[in-house]
Amino acid sequence: MKDDYLVLLARFLLSAIFIAAGFSHFSPKMVEVAAVAGVPLAGIAVPLSGLMSLAGGLSVLVGYRARLGALLLVAFLVPVTLAMHKFWAMSDPMMMQMHMAMFMKNLGLLGGALFVVHVGAGPLSLDARREARAVTAGAAAGGGARP
Repeated sequence: MKDDYLVLLARFLLSAIFIAAGFSHFSPKMVEVAAVAGVPLAGIAVPLSGLMSLAGGLSVLVGYRARLGALLLVAFLVPVTLAMHKFWAMSDPMMMQMHMAMFMKNLGLLGGALFVVHVGAGPLSLDARREARAVTAGAAAGGGARP
């Protein structure tokens, strides 16, 4: 039971950055930053990535179709990390260090999202409630144990 709350806390911590940052993707400033970084169609790509971040983050947080939500986060993280944190192409040592840290942070987030893709949301989630209901419904319909 204690581990159940640990998994819930992990989901909360993983999703928090995506939910908080997702809203900023609807600002003109974020679109401008992405355009300067060379993101094609930044006016469309940035708000779309904000939707992916919010939807994936909320999905993981509440544990509703968490594997799908985590896949959204993976689909968000890979291009954003490669497009926005090109530390290897920077000449300013301070900017290089900052973007390397952001790149590595995103790799850690990617690892967390891939873990949720693999194991799911855990016991304290809407997914777990849905699965429990499906098992109960299956047992009530005659799919239970036989004597």
